[in-house]
Amino acid sequence: MPERVDVYRGHIAGFGTASGRRFVVGRWLASPYGAFADVMVEDPDGLRTLLAPSGDVADEVSATYTFDAVHVVDVRVTADEVSRTWHVTAGPLDAGITIGARTRVGALLAAVPRPLASAEWFAGAVDPVARVAVPGVRTRGTAGGGRRETYAASDQHAVTAVDASWADTSCGELRDLVPPVGFGFSSAPARPSVTRVSTTIRRQV
Repeated sequence: MPERVDVYRGHIAGFGTASGRRFVVGRWLASPYGAFADVMVEDPDGLRTLLAPSGDVADEVSATYTFDAVHVVDVRVTADEVSRTWHVTAGPLDAGITIGARTRVGALLAAVPRPLASAEWFAGAVDPVARVAVPGVRTRGTAGGGRRETYAASDQHAVTAVDASWADTSCGELRDLVPPVGFGFSSAPARPSVTRVSTTIRRQV
């Protein structure tokens, strides 16, 4: 049967907070929908929320991952390369994220030629290693609607500080992403980080 292949290239930031609210922020530089950002949030009670910038993006992301609530809001990620910070605004969320040094995983990824590290087949091949090296993380699996998805990572840096508020209430200090978020077959790493990824989603049409 014919197959549709969609590729998203950009960065994923994952982090927890002292309030128990955990976040996964996607900053997509290239995708079938152009450049955009989205935010996945899981609260301490396990409520999973998607904040998406348009109905099309909301429909696509919610068809791939699982949420209890989906909201279309203005989502913006402003990256400052000099101060190494992101400023994220998305409906009730306002967050400043400080990005630090390359992680050990990032150093390993950076040693791999980027065309290889970004290749879909390579991401599938390293899945058994990723499961052991970074608990909770998988690089390939089956997403919503029988879609097949791979995450090809090519770099990673630590998140060293977060100043986040949700509905004008502080989320508290930075924490690990524990427990893992439950949006799909894979979580972001437990240690707060920003990972450069190429995500491929395949589906029959």
